[in-house]
Amino acid sequence: MSRRRKFPVIFQERVVPDGTKMAGWIALVRLFDLRVPVRHPSSVSEQNISTGSRQQGEWQVYGERYQPENTFAGHLTFALRYEGLDLLVLKRIFEATPKREVEAYVRDAPAGIYSRRAWYLYEFLTGRTLDIPDSQVAASIDLLDPELYFTARPRLSRRHRVRDNLLGVPGFCPVIRRTPALNEFAALNLMARAQETVGQTGPHLIARAASFLLLADSRASFNIEGERAPRTRLERWGRAVMQSGRAPLTLEEILRLHRVLIEDNRFVQPGLRRNGIFLGRRDPDGDPLPEFVGAKPADLASLMQDLLSANTRMRDESVDPVLEAAATAFGFVFIHPFEDGNGRMHRCLIHHVLAERKFTPPGMIFPVSTVMLDRIDDYRASLQSHSEPLMPFIEWKPTPERNVDVTGETADMYRYFDCTAQAEFLYSCVRRTVEHDLPHEIDYLKRNDQATRRIMEAVEMPDRMADNIVMYIRANNGILAKSRREGEFGKLRAKEVATIEKIVNDAFDGFL
Repeated sequence: MSRRRKFPVIFQERVVPDGTKMAGWIALVRLFDLRVPVRHPSSVSEQNISTGSRQQGEWQVYGERYQPENTFAGHLTFALRYEGLDLLVLKRIFEATPKREVEAYVRDAPAGIYSRRAWYLYEFLTGRTLDIPDSQVAASIDLLDPELYFTARPRLSRRHRVRDNLLGVPGFCPVIRRTPALNEFAALNLMARAQETVGQTGPHLIARAASFLLLADSRASFNIEGERAPRTRLERWGRAVMQSGRAPLTLEEILRLHRVLIEDNRFVQPGLRRNGIFLGRRDPDGDPLPEFVGAKPADLASLMQDLLSANTRMRDESVDPVLEAAATAFGFVFIHPFEDGNGRMHRCLIHHVLAERKFTPPGMIFPVSTVMLDRIDDYRASLQSHSEPLMPFIEWKPTPERNVDVTGETADMYRYFDCTAQAEFLYSCVRRTVEHDLPHEIDYLKRNDQATRRIMEAVEMPDRMADNIVMYIRANNGILAKSRREGEFGKLRAKEVATIEKIVNDAFDGFL
């Protein structure tokens, strides 16, 4: 019988499950006293668990047979074997570990899967070379297991006999785990379904649908941020979105698109910001109470260049376009490189990647912002799932201007992140646009055209007036309001009104 603890063990504001010991990433973070969040902690029970492991609150609890040696090597192997890859934590561990200890870990099993992965990742993340001769093992291994992760086309490192299939580069590398939801989304082949929908529709109708969806996306993108934008700003958003994907994604192209979105720079510093930035509230004295802090200004140039290098790798290596869009656009908004307009530019980048990869049919946009607005709580949750765990580890102080000045080193917090939750959210938005919004708008226009054509056959009137009467009847539950009948449509006879109402109701029968 195991002895119950008298007092709970608490680490990173979490209570370790009673009767268990920390293992893997969290044990190594505690061993080296690192200031870095462990998002999915593991512990090992003093008793055997028939299922191998179980979820207990935030903890994954393993049976006693999984207990690793309480050493750097034991916990690292446990983490690489059983836990998801956390590049931020791993880099901090490597930086805190004496180089000779990592070398000993690799030499102890030079042909081992986990030792070779650790060897490659050490040199990938730190830029330092271990004093280990090139591997003589014949068989190469994948760095990431393609059954567990979405991967890029592998590049062989002959030194390690490891195929690098990471999504990014050393300076910016997101990870996207294979989940049932993402596997289901990828299997839907939404790109082909969107092309099929458009291919079955005439070009004139498609142009009108595209115009409506663009306007809806424009309004939604501003509404997400609590703004009711005037027509001029909506038009600038539309121009930026429709220009997305025409040129390769470079820093210069992002800056150009940002200038399209924010034309008046009198109160907004153009280009990469030179000051700190935060989102949140202020205390009664006006000092910051941040819920999110962007990257340090000194880190922005390198972070943006590395993000763009990772985007190029994902594009060139045929990573799923929606996953590329998620990794690039959410990576951008986590960095928050501009003084203003980061959210709009983040959503613009989604359109850019989908257009550049030909996922979106030519001339068409998916109203992703509209879906995000409809699911605003889920959207915010996907953002906060990344930023909230980081906040206790970001050191800052208020400035005389009541901004934030980040005092610690934080660049790696923006370089390495798990993008799974954000990818699931974005894919769900794209799915709705392909399966519902796009065909729904095309269906509406077809029914509207049918109704206006029949109205103009029944009563001679301008097409604009016929369009308006369809809109008014639909807005008033299938009948023309008395004020309209006595106003602009006062010349219509009662029988004509009844005929028109029937035409509209028949045309839109079954339309939701």
